[in-house]
Amino acid sequence: MTVPLFPGGTAVSALQVYDWESEDGLSGGTPHVHTVSTEGYVVTAGSGSVHTLSAAGAERVPLEPGAVVWFSPGTIHRLVNDGGLELVVVMQNAGLPEAGDAVFTFPVHILADPAAYEQAAALSQDWPEDQRERGARARRDLALEGYRDLLAAVDRHGPAALDRFRRLAAELVRPRVERWRTMWAGTVEAETERTRRQLDALAAGDGAHLAGGTVIRGEPRPGARLFGMCGRLQTWQPPAESH
Repeated sequence: MTVPLFPGGTAVSALQVYDWESEDGLSGGTPHVHTVSTEGYVVTAGSGSVHTLSAAGAERVPLEPGAVVWFSPGTIHRLVNDGGLELVVVMQNAGLPEAGDAVFTFPVHILADPAAYEQAAALSQDWPEDQRERGARARRDLALEGYRDLLAAVDRHGPAALDRFRRLAAELVRPRVERWRTMWAGTVEAETERTRRQLDALAAGDGAHLAGGTVIRGEPRPGARLFGMCGRLQTWQPPAESH
């Protein structure tokens, strides 16, 4: 049988937000944007905020235990950790963020050069832990350079100042879109189609699919937490499929 996806074809992870201080005195993660995926936070511990740049301009949303916040594609966001900030992250379109849906707010000259961007964004989980930490810090600090430029531009000229960044982000991900489309069709679109078939069956008085109900237990990914964009990640993996 095929192992059912997590509800809605989403991905879930536990995030301990970086406590590394940056030049502006704030601690936290790497500013970035998602081009097709909505992201949600459920705050479980600590305190902090998410700083965003969008059509609404620059905003800061406080984060404390029990808070639930989500934002749609195109929202540039930066997680700030005031102390012990931990989240459960729910990500739309499982697999696509890992396949390059996230674009970092690097300075313009890097965003405009795909080869330079790939080099600056690289962070292999095969590297030794100390090298991964250095790489994650360097990537965060470089993205903060570009983020501060964007923040200043929005302050001077309003949200329209983000247009160039959006164009560069779209151009960077364009070569990946057909791969994303294939991944999405086999997961999220397939899940939506399955629900449509189930609704049609129930409308006809047919509940045969209910006999296939099953329980899946995700297993924590072995090893130390991953170095993510905004902190140390704990992810889960489903059991292997059986045929």
